[in-house]
Amino acid sequence: MIRFLALSLAAAAAQACELPGAPAQRVQAQDREVVFRTQPAVVKVGEHFAVDFVVCPAPDAVRVDAWMPEHRHGMNYRPTIATQGGGRYRATGLMFHMTGRWEFVFEVRAGGKTERLTHSVRIE
Repeated sequence: MIRFLALSLAAAAAQACELPGAPAQRVQAQDREVVFRTQPAVVKVGEHFAVDFVVCPAPDAVRVDAWMPEHRHGMNYRPTIATQGGGRYRATGLMFHMTGRWEFVFEVRAGGKTERLTHSVRIE
């Protein structure tokens, strides 16, 4: 019975890290996983967009940003994050102000530990 309960909990945790709807990107670190998608799906230079994402397991706090490694700067805008419940979030107000390689940065805090998960995208 205990083994079944443990397997059921593990299966529920794995299912919880899904983002229903359109295809999404997945970023993993040692203790966390982030599944995300942009709205709109195709991000254009100079236009605001949103990021819907889920963090597994659910963190104490999360922050989203973007960074251009080659230029050593971030966005000109600071996004606002709204909690959707169950480890799900929506970040709004993001904008890539120039073409090139950007990295989404998800900073996840839980249990006194912070992890940074990044995902590289090319914006033309």
